Amino acid sequence: MRSLLFVPGDSERKMAKAADTGADALILDLEDSVSQSRKADARQIVTSFLNAADRSAGTPWLIVRVNALDTGMSDEDLAAVISASPDAILLPKAGSGADIQHLSARIAVHEAEAGLEDGKIKIHALMTETAGGMLSAGSFAAKSERLSALAWGAEDLAADIGASSNKNENGAYTDVFRMARTLTILAAANARVDAIDTVFTDFRDMEGLDAECRAAVRDGFTGKMAIHPDQVAVINRAFTPPPEDVERAVRILALFAAAGPEAGVLSLDGKMIDRPHLRQAERIARRAGLEPHTLPEIS
Repeated sequence: MRSLLFVPGDSERKMAKAADTGADALILDLEDSVSQSRKADARQIVTSFLNAADRSAGTPWLIVRVNALDTGMSDEDLAAVISASPDAILLPKAGSGADIQHLSARIAVHEAEAGLEDGKIKIHALMTETAGGMLSAGSFAAKSERLSALAWGAEDLAADIGASSNKNENGAYTDVFRMARTLTILAAANARVDAIDTVFTDFRDMEGLDAECRAAVRDGFTGKMAIHPDQVAVINRAFTPPPEDVERAVRILALFAAAGPEAGVLSLDGKMIDRPHLRQAERIARRAGLEPHTLPEIS
């Protein structure tokens, strides 16, 4: 998915409007955008929205950001929303792969109680909001089949390490935060899940947003989180691969499918292609939103 729009979980009006923004996913937030006094109300509002939402093809994924595991509130969040079958749970301040396992086990219990298929609800994780999460980046791989995306954030990390700002006087991320961004790309690739870029906080600066999106695409991110509906179109445009790239990717997938699972080096338009080209083609096909059943079977 390209665009993931944060929506306060205690605002029915904003959630209703967000569904028509063109975002690929809505992140219904029970954490930072909801005050302590509104947490219980937000759980009810999000659950009602999930139950009433149109889940037909082409509608946005519905992801719920719960409160962090160490707050004592995540159990109440899960108990409220899992029965309404969100597509995924976003875990903030994920400290390690063990947190993913712990969350997965909790989700499984609530899925069973609600009569949902085991493993139906996926997990996204914000893995750089604490120093521990960054230092444990390699531990997120192979901890749960539910994990489908890793994302990074800069605001909470600044608070955790005591930084006065996450950017320098020129507006560029400082070294620690550039490291967080890099670790997210590497950890996601290692875990074979999507890498999601952090929010661009100046929602009036569309040129800056576009430049940051293009840098994210270049470096391997598959999508970007948004904090304002006006950002969605810019993000979608940047993360949608050009038609010629999609056409070439499908041709590569078809060549490898025809050659069979043992294929190593093949030729396309007089140039050598091998397994890294295949993996890149698979990424482009996913970014283009091509459904698996429409693509050639390779193995």
